[in-house]
Amino acid sequence: MTIPSLDLQIQTLPDKPGVYQYFDKEGKILYVGKAKNLKKRVSSYFNKIHDSGKTNVLVKKIVEIKHIVVPTETDALLLENNLIKKLQPRYNINLKDDKTYPWICIKNEPFPRIFPTRRMVKDGSEYFGPYTSFKTVNTILDLVKELYPLRTCNYDLSQANIRSGKFKVCLEYHIGNCKGPCEGYETQENYHNQVNAIREILKGNFKESLKNFKKLMNDLAMDLKFEEAQKIKDKIEVLENYQSKSTILNPKITNLDVFSIVSDEAMAYVNFLQISHGAIVRSHTMEIKKKLDETNEEILELAIVELRERFHLNAREIVVPFELDLGEKITVTVPKLGDKKQILDLSERNAKYYRLDQLKQIKIVDPDRHTNRIMAQMQKDLRLSVEPRHIECFDNSNIQGTNPVSACVVFKDGKPSKKDYRHYNIKTVEGPNDFASMEEVVYRRYKRLLDEKQSLPDLIIIDGGKGQLSSALKSLEDLGLRGKIAIIGIAKRLEEIYYPGDSVPLYLDKKSETLKIIQHLRNEAHRFGITFHRDKRSKNAIQSELELIEGIGEKTIEMLLKHFKSVKRVKEASEKEISEVVGLSKAKKISEFYKKI
Repeated sequence: MTIPSLDLQIQTLPDKPGVYQYFDKEGKILYVGKAKNLKKRVSSYFNKIHDSGKTNVLVKKIVEIKHIVVPTETDALLLENNLIKKLQPRYNINLKDDKTYPWICIKNEPFPRIFPTRRMVKDGSEYFGPYTSFKTVNTILDLVKELYPLRTCNYDLSQANIRSGKFKVCLEYHIGNCKGPCEGYETQENYHNQVNAIREILKGNFKESLKNFKKLMNDLAMDLKFEEAQKIKDKIEVLENYQSKSTILNPKITNLDVFSIVSDEAMAYVNFLQISHGAIVRSHTMEIKKKLDETNEEILELAIVELRERFHLNAREIVVPFELDLGEKITVTVPKLGDKKQILDLSERNAKYYRLDQLKQIKIVDPDRHTNRIMAQMQKDLRLSVEPRHIECFDNSNIQGTNPVSACVVFKDGKPSKKDYRHYNIKTVEGPNDFASMEEVVYRRYKRLLDEKQSLPDLIIIDGGKGQLSSALKSLEDLGLRGKIAIIGIAKRLEEIYYPGDSVPLYLDKKSETLKIIQHLRNEAHRFGITFHRDKRSKNAIQSELELIEGIGEKTIEMLLKHFKSVKRVKEASEKEISEVVGLSKAKKISEFYKKI
């Protein structure tokens, strides 16, 4: 069967919500997406050139479009999620996770055991979870064991077996970790009351357990059983301590799921926190590799559907950082203040910390990938046409108007290239004039690079505001380089970034890697320039002291400094030692000069 042209396929798409699928000439699936309006969404791929190179490549490969119409946009989101996991298209983000998460099982038995497991058996047992790590599971089970003495054996404790005396109590009974239901020392009703209390703790509700323990403690104290009352008090303290670490919100907030996202050019990190009775009962961060230029909204929608399914989340209200359409059955809250905003901020911090940990690992294990990611991020943040692999930064130094100098530092792949650093003495400018000095140095730097046919930078950074930037731009224009090299200025006061011809500055996130690299360049240029300036002033000060001696000229000073290395040593040298370098006559003049001062 002949495949119709793309134009015809697009024209016949319905104006309905649904899911679209793109296929290449070999019939392989390339991409799955959802849409509120299939015709409009699919058309948008073909009527413009996209910012993302990957999206442009995808569009060129599309030969066939298939679609599935669904009643609502929510149905489209769910179907999209299922198709992505099932078909694993090349250009979709990967939502698959092969990891098996642990559960806490309350076994369907006359005297239920409680234990961790990775397998769910449909035998009527209850499962709580899944939890994101066994560490969390073990912490909860340690708490349960400390509060409630339950059996750990796997005997079949039917009433018939107990009555027949088939089993004997073990060491766990003798050390107080079990009350001996195997020999009938504990009733089924009492055992089930403990299991019910544990069930509430697993749900994040500590209220009933604390209430029952406090009543029991008071009853024991009234009966003068102080030792037993103290043991119950210890349990109360254990439970309250655990609760204080878990509860971070108003306990009236009983069932809430919180989702946040942080992303960069290549990756997105989605964190979720499950809240029950004001306590965090589960937390997980999902790492998603971007395939196209997906927005945070698109990624978060898919991730929420996936995480709710994977972790069996059933809260009717979810908290997110921006508006999303997840269907009528779910209330979406975007908090600005209060407890819910506090927990959303906490979720975002978890996502950020997770991202930082991953980036640190990548930096060690795969430095090239780390560099590529930063370069791509800088290109996006600074709106550049190419990645800034080669950056040069200029800074002027003239303290109290003396000895004006300038420094040029060079970064390659985001790291200092110190062998390429250059110092400049200002030659054509009289007095302290930052603008004229910048114009001179930028002209000299790139005139030389052009004359020597050396590679030009991808980005020039000027330490200063609009005035210094305009001066540097004039030099580039004189050299015919305006528009061929990207150039920006960074002002010190608010770290605002200026572009040529744009009076409105760009403000980068203060914690962004792009701004940190720019600040590193600026600080390095300042350090390098100040060091040169200080050395120059010191050299001038030394020479000016020796120049005060009548009959001692520049060549004599050079000979003295070459031999003695410093003015201090000249000053401390004897007349005989100095005469061996510059002769008796000059040695006498120098010796008499220092005797007077």
